[in-house]
Amino acid sequence: MNLIFFLIIGALAGWIAGQLTKGRGFGLLGNLGLGVLGSIIGGFALGLLGFRSAGLLAQLITSVLGAVILLAIVGRIRR
Repeated sequence: MNLIFFLIIGALAGWIAGQLTKGRGFGLLGNLGLGVLGSIIGGFALGLLGFRSAGLLAQLITSVLGAVILLAIVGRIRR
């Protein structure tokens, strides 16, 4: 059940990050991948700052933050 929640939060976080940075989503698989990677990056980044995410909303915010960071890095590399 946790895996299903992780994938749903990942897809939603990837879509939100796509909306915040580019104004459009990346399709279901792209959003899912972006959100999952974003949750890993966001969890790592907030862990370095001493924060932990507990609860679905906190995990969503962490995933969106990580996905936005990931999109910023990819945008810098493309330029």
